[in-house]
Amino acid sequence: MFRSLRERWSDKSIGLVLAYLGALLVLSGLVMYIPLIPYWLYDRDTIGISCMAFILPGTASIIIGAIFYRPMPLYTPTVREAMIITALGWIAVGISGSFPYMLGLHKGLIDSLFESISGFTTTGITVFEGLDSMPRSILFWRALTQWLGGLGILSFFLAVNFRGGSLTAALFGAEGHKINIARPVPGIFHTLIILWTIYISFTVLSFFLFVIGGMSLFDALAHSLTCISTGGFSTHDQSIGFYSSHAGYHAVFLEYVTVGIMLAGGTNFLIHYRIFTGNIEAIMEDFEMKWYWGILLTFVCLILLDHFSHASPELHNSLREVHKSFRVILFQVSSLLTSTGYATADINSAYFPPMSKQIFIILMIIGGCVGSTAGGIKILRFAVLMRVFKTQLLRINAPAKAVIPVVVQHEVLSGNEIERISALFCTWIMLLAIGAGITAFFSDLNALQAFSGMASALGNMGPFYFSVKKMASMSWIIKITYIVAMLAGRLEIIPLAVLFTRNRSHSSVHTG
Repeated sequence: MFRSLRERWSDKSIGLVLAYLGALLVLSGLVMYIPLIPYWLYDRDTIGISCMAFILPGTASIIIGAIFYRPMPLYTPTVREAMIITALGWIAVGISGSFPYMLGLHKGLIDSLFESISGFTTTGITVFEGLDSMPRSILFWRALTQWLGGLGILSFFLAVNFRGGSLTAALFGAEGHKINIARPVPGIFHTLIILWTIYISFTVLSFFLFVIGGMSLFDALAHSLTCISTGGFSTHDQSIGFYSSHAGYHAVFLEYVTVGIMLAGGTNFLIHYRIFTGNIEAIMEDFEMKWYWGILLTFVCLILLDHFSHASPELHNSLREVHKSFRVILFQVSSLLTSTGYATADINSAYFPPMSKQIFIILMIIGGCVGSTAGGIKILRFAVLMRVFKTQLLRINAPAKAVIPVVVQHEVLSGNEIERISALFCTWIMLLAIGAGITAFFSDLNALQAFSGMASALGNMGPFYFSVKKMASMSWIIKITYIVAMLAGRLEIIPLAVLFTRNRSHSSVHTG
């Protein structure tokens, strides 16, 4: 085993990996002190929660990180090394972030790790019940993990520690294709600062809008962290539906504000930059954005039609009921399209007929835009595959010598890019099938429920067609499967897969 690892990683590579893992652990340890503020404000007199739930793991993470840390090598890492750093970095931070749940809530290792990974990957699947009575320092930690994971743990680390360079660019690109896009400005450091400035601006905006809608300062802060990050962790078991079932809140206002922020989080952040710099037309003219709005409107209309075809006839004549149904359906479609996972209605309820439930599964698979905080396969990749199919039909009907390339946004896609998208899509579907099979085998869930659970984990979504209580009680094998799926979905499979592949450059190839 150790010889195999030595073959895969040189001493130089190990030094680079340890340097970044150490630095990441130090940063995650420092961040773990932040929940001490809500602890001091709300939980000092709460029985069962101690400030040691954050101080001990935070300090331990800093010490371990300092032991691992070495002076950063200045050479540019290979693509493989960058992906290994990315995968191990996310795993290390996820493990570190699980300890507040073990110490503060006395949860088991698997459940704590599950909740931590779900937070950092912005998946939003939870195995915790009783959120309304949970210590606020823990609720804040859950929200903070999603905010940090929204644009990426490494991107945050690079933004606060580096001034650019090829090494930073390699790690920035390896964290996932969510932000592996054309840069708004030259220089990786300036790109990072622009992305985080936009991200923080939306966070602040949503906080003030939530306060205007009647949320408490704590609820507004927690939801502002998990809304733009499209994470979906709430401070209430009813999620956003809590505010419509309790007096004193402007529920309709809050729901529409949440829809707007979720859709902003699911939008390519390069589009936000173009809009902020005066190119407002980009929101409608961009190839992926056309698909984004088209999918949103089409599925809202289809689910509305499905809902009213099964609803009581008297509801058809009530303008109030029509608006309520539109609001509920728009919210759920936006929540799933952007992979946020907030809810104002249970997607497993009779309110949504069978066809609507199938549409929700499709949304879980597709997800939001490339370059956003959303999960899923991504709309751009889905649209490219549709364009490839259309091009194949054109080639069949065209003269034999005709050259018909695949064109997206006035650019010809290379064969390598098409192969990469196709391979990622096929692997994604394969993992979905394997995980759904494992879920069905080790539980008593039906086929749709098992499929929805794995689709939610792999797509970093959150909702599924069974209860949180059921999720919490499921086999540790299923939970480990979902932990791997959440990481694979957030890192877009390849960095995680690289950990288990052999480095061909360090092995000899003999031919006879």
